[in-house]
Amino acid sequence: MKLEQKSQIIDAIAKDLADYSNVYVTDISGFTVETVNQLRRLCFRKDVKIKVVKNTLLKRAMEQSEVDFSELYPALEGSTSIMLSNTGNAPAKLIKEFRAKNKKPLIKAAFIEECAYFGDDQLEALCNIKSREELIGDIIGLLQSPAKNVVSALQSSGGKLAGIVKTLSEKE
Repeated sequence: MKLEQKSQIIDAIAKDLADYSNVYVTDISGFTVETVNQLRRLCFRKDVKIKVVKNTLLKRAMEQSEVDFSELYPALEGSTSIMLSNTGNAPAKLIKEFRAKNKKPLIKAAFIEECAYFGDDQLEALCNIKSREELIGDIIGLLQSPAKNVVSALQSSGGKLAGIVKTLSEKE
């Protein structure tokens, strides 16, 4: 491969790293063409970008990035593919779903919201990470809860008071 081709590939990977906030470094070695195509289709449906990359080119792209990916460098050994997503837990859930029928992909490392996770044993933890939208929804729910309690207490008290007034008016 010529130097200018490598440079173009590095630039393309660096652009992808800049466009997506979550990066999973995985191993899909040993897959048949059919299995890889199934995985790619599933990734497309779940809005996850998957790319098979050379470790040296990925490392150079990571070095070019404004984000410090140096924690992931030890995971760049053997066959490597990257899964990119803007939702932190989407690739983990996708991997878990795909593993219902296959033994791989294996997670080498993941870089989510500037935190590094290493090893395939982190799959459950990565699946349980909440996305930004889910966290905002939880916070809004917590903020609304006290207001809802006050409103329901006022409504129930008002109903009781109206019932008492009605009963008193019927007696006379």
